Amino acid sequence: MPLPWLQILDAVIGVTDLARSRKIRSMADDRQQQQQQQLEAAGRAGGALETRLAGVVVAALKEAFDRDTRRLELEREQAAVERERAERALRLEMRRQAGDREIGRLRLLAGGAIAAWLGTLFFSGRLMGGPVVARVLLGGGWVLLLAAVAASFSAQSQVAAALDYSSDDRPIPSGTAGAVAVWLIVVGLALVGVAVLVA
Repeated sequence: MPLPWLQILDAVIGVTDLARSRKIRSMADDRQQQQQQQLEAAGRAGGALETRLAGVVVAALKEAFDRDTRRLELEREQAAVERERAERALRLEMRRQAGDREIGRLRLLAGGAIAAWLGTLFFSGRLMGGPVVARVLLGGGWVLLLAAVAASFSAQSQVAAALDYSSDDRPIPSGTAGAVAVWLIVVGLALVGVAVLVA
């Protein structure tokens, strides 16, 4: 009987295929294990890289937050300085307005004293021919009215000086001259009125 060469050849090829397939499978398993090991090593290296990247990101965020905090503090300080400057400007404006009102009051007193003095000139012709007491009273009234004008001008200059040289929150004084000016006008007009009655 003849040898079945084809079958033997087929069996040898089958055995070699079987050995080859096992070798390929073991090589594939080795390759897969190497890839797995490489992936794990890359994962560990990637984890370290991720950790470093996370550290860098955290440091950048911390720096940004610190910069924002400093900027906010600076803005708060600037706002406080602006508010203080605005409050000071408001106080100075209120002081200036109070000084203007006081100067206006003193000018009104001076104008009233001058008008009263000019008004008494109408009676002077009638009183000059009258008794000595009437003339003395008229003269005393004129002196007091003119003293009221002088006191008012003096008080105006005192208020202006207080506005120029003082920047605190104290009230603006017109001094005793401002308070006395009103009484000088009243007493001066009273003396002129008595002089008119005596004449």
